[in-house]
Amino acid sequence: MAPPFSNSNALLFFFLILPTVLLGSNLYNDFDLTWGGDQRAKILGGGELLSLSLDRLSGAGFQSKKDYLFGRIDMQIKLVAGNSAGTVTAYYLSSQGASHDEIDFEFLGNVSGEPYIMHTNVYTQGKGNREQQFYLWFDPTANFHTYSVVWKPWHVIFLVDNSPVRVFRNAESLGVPFPKEQRMKIYSSLWNADDWATRGGLVKTDWSKAPFTAYYRNFKAQECTGSCMSAGAEAWQNQKELDAYTRRRLRWVQRNFMIYNYCTDQNRFPQGFPPECTQS
Repeated sequence: MAPPFSNSNALLFFFLILPTVLLGSNLYNDFDLTWGGDQRAKILGGGELLSLSLDRLSGAGFQSKKDYLFGRIDMQIKLVAGNSAGTVTAYYLSSQGASHDEIDFEFLGNVSGEPYIMHTNVYTQGKGNREQQFYLWFDPTANFHTYSVVWKPWHVIFLVDNSPVRVFRNAESLGVPFPKEQRMKIYSSLWNADDWATRGGLVKTDWSKAPFTAYYRNFKAQECTGSCMSAGAEAWQNQKELDAYTRRRLRWVQRNFMIYNYCTDQNRFPQGFPPECTQS
């Protein structure tokens, strides 16, 4: 069953579930459909909507025409509805090569009525293993919701409907590489991962429910200007730290909906946690 929700959080919950309104550009201009074939990847409605589908033969994917170095990336996504067990909808930024940087959202499907798991990760110079996972506080298959990355020289923030769920801070002073040199494109794919995606691979994809389809709309990309601290820039560019209200929202999400944090996994790191885990 879905994770419990306290009545004391009702007012905050109301604000968090409000979808972010975005004025997206034409998806024909923003993205190339890269794989899937046979109409598994489609741009519809004159460029207003994009869909990816998965069947027994193939999944599908797309990538951005542009690449970016720092900015804010927003996309509204409606995930695969019904029995999505075994499927993964990945939405991420990545550079190329063995020493690539990457900022990941991955949505792990589940059987009908059970919550999706939102998996996040950050790769720097080819090294990841920085997973945090969350349940969502809404049904991500019923409506579109906005998934965002704010990427600046001093931190990466993951947001859902404009509420921060994770902050990965620049810890170069501790010897931890930070993604700040390599430009990244935006990618998404819908694929079968029933060897691990749902309950560690115990629940397999039910192909009788195929095709599985996810939908995308209202993409918006804003690159940082200058050093991301230009005069007159939007607030998301100028802030080096979350304000008090946003920090409370972050703590609320992590307290109520985080289900895995690599920085607390003592079995995985018996000799001590990675250096960046010491940052609050």
